[in-house]
Amino acid sequence: MSSTLYFYALAVWVLFVFLAIINGTLRGLYAPYAGELLAHQISSVIFSTVIFAVTYVFLKYSGVAGIPVQFIYVGLMWLFLTISFEFLFGHFVIGHSWERLLHDYNFLQGRIWLLVLIVTAISPWLANRILS
Repeated sequence: MSSTLYFYALAVWVLFVFLAIINGTLRGLYAPYAGELLAHQISSVIFSTVIFAVTYVFLKYSGVAGIPVQFIYVGLMWLFLTISFEFLFGHFVIGHSWERLLHDYNFLQGRIWLLVLIVTAISPWLANRILS
């Protein structure tokens, strides 16, 4: 397995962290007008789109290659890193309660954060498949 693919994939995930911060900042600007739930939904859809677009561009122009299962592993790595970062940073650094952090996972209340996680997990495989 190519360690180059995983190294670059880790760098892309770090980029996602910065893009998430920008996305959250922008959400804070339109949330007072749209309402908290709608702002969360808009932000989740925008960030899901950004994740896939960045993944696609990365795979198209980086020159890294791999077999399909490696791109599944990259998606799972991104998923693990995202959930770990969200809960560990969110709780221990920002100070959010566990209940607050779990709130965005309640699909029945219109919270669609799971969409971001699904897109994060499947984007490497899907983008590679489209480009193959």
